[in-house]
Amino acid sequence: MTTYVALLRGINVGGQKKVPMAALRELLTGLGHGAVRTHLQSGNAVFTSPEKDPRLLARDLEQALAGRFGFEVSCIVLSAAELRAAAGRNPFPPSSFEPSKLVVTFLSAPPDAGRLSTIDASAYLPDEFRIGEREIFVHCPQGLGTSKLMPVLAKATADVVATARNWNTVLKLMAMTE
Repeated sequence: MTTYVALLRGINVGGQKKVPMAALRELLTGLGHGAVRTHLQSGNAVFTSPEKDPRLLARDLEQALAGRFGFEVSCIVLSAAELRAAAGRNPFPPSSFEPSKLVVTFLSAPPDAGRLSTIDASAYLPDEFRIGEREIFVHCPQGLGTSKLMPVLAKATADVVATARNWNTVLKLMAMTE
């Protein structure tokens, strides 16, 4: 059995795409997954599965969510090892940021480095970003709500599924996979 983390994009935000976490746990259990747990109301689940392909798990979960709730929800599924590896690529030293002001945007595929290279990073200071393998690390020292960089990055990654989690959530999800 492999432990996975499912990251659902854009649910329970402003009353849109409501997916209760109890229903998400039921759905994952109904798909045959074990040890299902959720974190927060923003679509974070940890579960075990004998399946070896996280992309297949994401596709199956997306289809099940559409069937159950009647709307599309994009998902990214990472193995616990993939989540730990992504966190290990964090280029910002832990003492240099408040965990709530560092966001990891997880991507369904590697980002288009050419498209991201066209962003004039100096125009968005003090916010800054670094590109990982299938993630983008974004530090917003004045908070995410005022960041002008986040919408620019969202446009630059519009060709892939992207969903962001703050560093506190990443750490909690890693702890839940142990």
